[in-house]
Amino acid sequence: MEEPVNKVASPSKSAVIPAGLAITAIIFVAIDLRPGLVSIGPALPSIREAFRLSHGTAALLTSIPDVLMGLLALPTPWLARRFGRDRVMLLALLLLLASIGLRAFAQTVPSLMISTAGVGAGIAIAGTLIGGFIKAQFPTRLALVMGVYATALAVGSVAAAALTNPLAGNRPDGWRFATGIWSLLGVGAILFWSMVKVRTAGRNGATTAVANDVPLPLNKGIAWAITIFFGVNNLLFYAFLAWTVTIYRELGYSDVKADLILATFAVASLLGNPVFGILSRSRDRRGWLAGASILCCIGLAGLALAPLSAPYLWVSLIAFGQAGGFTLGMTLPLDNTDTVQETDVWNAFTLTFGYLIAATGPILVGILRDRTGSFRVPTLSLVGVGVFMLLLTAVLRPRMQSHT
Repeated sequence: MEEPVNKVASPSKSAVIPAGLAITAIIFVAIDLRPGLVSIGPALPSIREAFRLSHGTAALLTSIPDVLMGLLALPTPWLARRFGRDRVMLLALLLLLASIGLRAFAQTVPSLMISTAGVGAGIAIAGTLIGGFIKAQFPTRLALVMGVYATALAVGSVAAAALTNPLAGNRPDGWRFATGIWSLLGVGAILFWSMVKVRTAGRNGATTAVANDVPLPLNKGIAWAITIFFGVNNLLFYAFLAWTVTIYRELGYSDVKADLILATFAVASLLGNPVFGILSRSRDRRGWLAGASILCCIGLAGLALAPLSAPYLWVSLIAFGQAGGFTLGMTLPLDNTDTVQETDVWNAFTLTFGYLIAATGPILVGILRDRTGSFRVPTLSLVGVGVFMLLLTAVLRPRMQSHT
């Protein structure tokens, strides 16, 4: 069954932007949204040593962006209505570029954390607006285009995971160049979104349509179910993003092999995103969501119980399943809304509470590691998270929707 055509606000605006430009802008923005986070994982041991951070404090470098990605998602639809979607998007991309660069020059823990917060703020605002843009431009191909977006996110993740440590080399402060260089990806994102802004402003004299406020779906059970699924799915992602390299270094792997395992995680994510986006053609995506969750659970169990037996297989299963859950989880708010404005609000709701849930992952893993002296208890706890995610898929049936 093909995905239905949904009502979108201001259909004339969708025709203003050529499909090729819209897809290119989506891809360049997506590629820019992950390296500022992912590059911290490989560099975390060096950063911990440079600033003398505990595991729990070091986890804030991943969790602070998560928290900001949640908190700032909520006001983003209002900002888009007040100042224009494209203007807000461009400011967010500029903030992301500047924050990644400034973090590389941080000399104190407060400056390190403040610049990290800027990374999270830029990602939060840009990421919230993408869903409504996709809804407006590609209303009949939501999962497919969301798969393209998620794949581009994974491309940025793969590049950062694979290249950060080689870029750092053996220099004590090599992490500064290796994490700061990713700010340059923002140039392409800013360029192509500026072209989007020119096309929309050229036809309409504005960058976004102002519509009546749409209330937050606080009283809708499906909205909460989507949000919790999104949250626990991303909890797993950020926990492994932060700690995979450290886990395998403590198990005796060399720096190169530990980095390769993280790169494998990123590559498997890259493959999982488009596959589930292509295969899931019905609005009822529960079967594919369950399949993604099962793969993730198998990998989590293998990592917790026999981490040395097949590390590349375990992380691949985790990443492939988590990526599939991410792509479809990002599509669920679009499936349950009728207009671009409603989609933006549901996306903001999902990202706000979802990323607050996700932010606990790296911190809890780090705290459990500090208290137990190993990663066995933390990884066993993540198995329980995976099982909960699987059980949650049963209630993710889309609500009835009006169509045109």
